[in-house]
Amino acid sequence: MAEKKENITYASLRSEVNSGKFRPIYVLQGEEPYYIDKLQELIVQKALEDCEPEFNLNMFYGDTARVADVITAAKQYPTFAPRRVVVLREAQLIAKQPGHKDDLDLLQHYASRPLATTVLVICHKGGDLKSKPLTEAMRNTRSGVVFSSPRLRSDRDLRSAISSYVTSLGCSIDAKSEQMLADSIGADLSRMFGELDKLSLLVADDRKITPELIERNVGISKDFNNFELEDALRTRDATKAFRIIAYFERNPKNNPVVVTVSMLFGFFSNVLLVATARDQSVDALMSITGTKSQWRVDKFREAARNYTKRALVNIIGYIRRCDTRAKGIGSRQNEYDLLRELIFSILHS
Repeated sequence: MAEKKENITYASLRSEVNSGKFRPIYVLQGEEPYYIDKLQELIVQKALEDCEPEFNLNMFYGDTARVADVITAAKQYPTFAPRRVVVLREAQLIAKQPGHKDDLDLLQHYASRPLATTVLVICHKGGDLKSKPLTEAMRNTRSGVVFSSPRLRSDRDLRSAISSYVTSLGCSIDAKSEQMLADSIGADLSRMFGELDKLSLLVADDRKITPELIERNVGISKDFNNFELEDALRTRDATKAFRIIAYFERNPKNNPVVVTVSMLFGFFSNVLLVATARDQSVDALMSITGTKSQWRVDKFREAARNYTKRALVNIIGYIRRCDTRAKGIGSRQNEYDLLRELIFSILHS
């Protein structure tokens, strides 16, 4: 019977480290540096007492480090403490040595028999670590864990990250609140999670992060945002839609047109998928739109009833044209005028 693969996430590792459980080796790799930096900082903080880093922490940097020195440090026993922590930051900068495809291959032998009192953390940014001998030795001996940190490439990825982080804080968040934060803060995860940390301390007894809580403490309007604009267009509420655009124009810093246009493209693309799907079951529609929320699918369905398939195809064309012109290609119009023109075209499709 095949061994079940462990599901390694930022939230699961964070919870594990906070509980005082440590692996002998951590490989933290990928394109999104936030998770890598935060996990490395947390491991150092939790694995060592306040007075211990002076004697039991070795920090190496890839542009100057020699892997042999990292191994030597990892093999040392801790001084008056239960464990030693050895960190190799920017491992992608490690110089290749003659005869080695990757100098990190040298860690293969240490990974085969790691010291139980050492926690070795390898931070490899910009992509996945290419040292197969090291990762295979870790897998064969179960001596560590590999965590991959992919860059967020879509609104769906960002909202999923928000949801996972909120859950790790012991809170819940609704779809509108997720979208408000995603639209306002974007993929700046350091700021995003900082705001969520703050909100988690301010929630009521039900532990829910709500639009009202966000409006009071983050400075985002619960009534004038991209989520509300989406709702206005879904129900063809022209008055509400243009009122939101007017608010956006008065507050351009928090409501860039490029973000709104991107949101509209994602929404109407999903509405078109729902409108043309052969299988109209909830599970099938959740699958093709990439959402885990039946409530979200119901929104797409309602919009599909309010717009014909031909109208939806035309709307996607209008959105593409607005995106191009808002970026200064073929037009010098004010970007909010372009957005008003887009909203008018959508509502009259």
